[in-house]
Amino acid sequence: MLRMLIGGFALAYVAGRLPHLLRIADFGSAQFAPVGVVTALEGPLSASIHQIVTALTAIAAVPFVLGYRFRLTGPLFAALLLWSLSYRNSWGMIFHTENLLVIHVALLGLAPSADAWSLDARASRAQPGDLVSYGWVIKLMCLVTCLTYLLAGIAKLRYGGDAWMSGDILRSHIALDAVKKEVLGSTSSPLAAPLIRQTWLFTALALATMVLEVGAPAAMAGGKIALVWVLGVVAFHYGVLALMAIAFPYPMSGIAFASFFRCERLGRWLARRYKRWRSRARRRRRR
Repeated sequence: MLRMLIGGFALAYVAGRLPHLLRIADFGSAQFAPVGVVTALEGPLSASIHQIVTALTAIAAVPFVLGYRFRLTGPLFAALLLWSLSYRNSWGMIFHTENLLVIHVALLGLAPSADAWSLDARASRAQPGDLVSYGWVIKLMCLVTCLTYLLAGIAKLRYGGDAWMSGDILRSHIALDAVKKEVLGSTSSPLAAPLIRQTWLFTALALATMVLEVGAPAAMAGGKIALVWVLGVVAFHYGVLALMAIAFPYPMSGIAFASFFRCERLGRWLARRYKRWRSRARRRRRR
């Protein structure tokens, strides 16, 4: 279920950004500043090769989601996604919002994530093993998720210290972001200007942010603690959208936190609903 949820999000994300990813081929080489795995290149790819690799990334997501020939397609899609998004980030602004998605896809692609609920399982190419074979990667996904927020919290403390806790840095950052967007004609939040005078609000938001980020490892305990933390983090990201008009699609969807829960229950619920629908459809045809 994790493979289908996260792979499905990755497929939708790449497909939605496909026109933008393909347009990179038209950028001037002077804009090329390689990051990550792309630093292996001495210069940008030719337009045709870049477009082929980008198209293959979108195509490879389909067998990843379906669990088809997963021993090949799992690592292949993970590698293509890493390359395509790293290549995009080598042409300007680095979208760190994509990092967690890439890591989750990589972990699933390298793990036995298609031994059940997949075309491989349907064709008897994969057989479920013992639970230990699968639990480690789910725990590792949870750990990686917690570490991304913990590192963000540590960075804020190193950057701002006590000033961050007071809310002054957060308030100034949001005000500066709003002014820049207004001057440059970009989309800004209509809430930023009226709320910026409410000092108490930013003190509360700064403290809540720090609790969520520095306290992220507590979510590894699972259960209600994980649920409260996930709800808090999702609310945090919607708050960022409301105050800064900046979207973090992956965590905002909630799919980024699926590994903290028994999401196979969702699959079983959907399967039961589908069986009931088919049963009703058959009865109607008989009538």
